[in-house]
Amino acid sequence: MNNWLSRLLASSTGSEPLSEQARQTLARWAALPEPDLARAHFETRYVVVNTESSGLDLDKDRVLAVSAVGIDGGILAPQDSYYAVLGEHPAEALTGLLQAVGKAPLIVFNSAFNRTMLERALEEHLGLAADWLWIDLYFALPALFPERFERPTRLADCMSSFGIETFQRHHALGDGWAIAQLFLAVQARALAQSALSPRGLADLERSYRQYRRKV
Repeated sequence: MNNWLSRLLASSTGSEPLSEQARQTLARWAALPEPDLARAHFETRYVVVNTESSGLDLDKDRVLAVSAVGIDGGILAPQDSYYAVLGEHPAEALTGLLQAVGKAPLIVFNSAFNRTMLERALEEHLGLAADWLWIDLYFALPALFPERFERPTRLADCMSSFGIETFQRHHALGDGWAIAQLFLAVQARALAQSALSPRGLADLERSYRQYRRKV
């Protein structure tokens, strides 16, 4: 058992004692093997993660709800999804998210906000700093579709460009479903540009992010 899990299960999360079910979920998550990031996209399970928050101020606002949408072998399946309000039991909601996500590569839109908020909540309520591979479509989309996007742009504009709709905007799962559809387009274009694996796509996204910082 790794040091993080030993400390967590031996004490508490600081704000909420963990239930036995949550403890078991954490132990199973910690024991999962690391993913092979060199495998082809269509042999990989990705998970889109998204959050709802009390506002857009990273210093003041907090996560209200989290969601996950799985894309396995290039197939988006509604049954492979998760949504939970943190409410009075944030640790339970977040361990449920870990169970849904596993250690799959994560897809996010606007990681500067959503990744930061989620990592902060995991640290606060579970004492966890998970080492996932993150791929941010905010940068991957203009990198792969320069004919559509001259620069990183809003989720609403990306959805409009591809004609994507969802059942509810500004909802963690509703927007997550839209982001998952965008990722299907990203996967297809990435193959054409020889970004054949999660690692290859993450490298492409990171290169474009670094380019944007220079212009």
